[in-house]
Amino acid sequence: MSIKAGIIGGAGYTGGELIRILINHPSVHISFIHSRSNAGKPVTDVHSDLIGDTSLEFTSEIAQDIDVLFLCLGHGESTKFLRETSINPSIKIIDLANDFRLRKDRKQPELNREFVYGLPELNREAIKTASNIANPGCFATTIQLGLLPLANTGVLKEIYTTGITGSTGAGQKLAATSHFSWRANNIQAYKTLTHQHLGEIGESLDQLQPGTEIELSFVPWRGDFTRGIFISSTVTTDLSLDELYVIFEDFYKEHPFTTVSRAPIFLKQVVNTNKAVIQLEKVGTKLVIHSAADNLLKGASGQAVQNMNLLFGLDERTGLNLKPAAF
Repeated sequence: MSIKAGIIGGAGYTGGELIRILINHPSVHISFIHSRSNAGKPVTDVHSDLIGDTSLEFTSEIAQDIDVLFLCLGHGESTKFLRETSINPSIKIIDLANDFRLRKDRKQPELNREFVYGLPELNREAIKTASNIANPGCFATTIQLGLLPLANTGVLKEIYTTGITGSTGAGQKLAATSHFSWRANNIQAYKTLTHQHLGEIGESLDQLQPGTEIELSFVPWRGDFTRGIFISSTVTTDLSLDELYVIFEDFYKEHPFTTVSRAPIFLKQVVNTNKAVIQLEKVGTKLVIHSAADNLLKGASGQAVQNMNLLFGLDERTGLNLKPAAF
């Protein structure tokens, strides 16, 4: 099988990671990488890490003879792009922004498209038969993977979550809090209790534990590193640690990218990979679920390719054998 892929917004961090994966994917041919501001330039002028790996150039043209289109645009820009650009209805779309993640936004009659929420550990069978995928957010992915087994058991009520993310989570556009001089040796809470990923997390938990009012309090942090997310979620449960590990291990036994660890986990286990790792700790009735993932891969471009593999009937691991550095 040869899948022809197009990329819109190929100059950003997620676009760069997507190119890096797809040029090495055994079943994919990149037909074009769209970027108006960089049209005509070699991709390596922007993504210099790909030097020696590709001779592709950015283009301002959009070909229609493709099988799948990845949208690596800013939040809110995917809808605008699809309204202004005629895309062949047979082309599958994978959107990496937040435009179609919530239930109310997934069906778009004016675009003649309906999106499926693309978290494989939750919706793998629905993804296989979908035409359009709303790729989950990075914080949402990492938090949900720590909570889905408990929602599936029906025991979630109140959740307190903290999480720290690297600077690439803010995108490539320069901002005061993305300068190296600001990030280095620094940490800051932001969007306390109001983060935009709360909505999609709540809908996923409701999918597995319907009819229950689950209160989720989330405090995100900006970290002094470039990539990765580390989450700690605290819940109350009478289940023993051994019982909980069985629940988590059973839930993820058929999902190759999510691993449950009985040893302490750390961020470097997942950086530069499409893996998520989960660890549990319990004192009394308080359970802490630690989960970690790479925000640009399992939280974005890697998961997008995982979804593409499922859409086209491939093993979901195809092209995603990405290994972390030892240290």
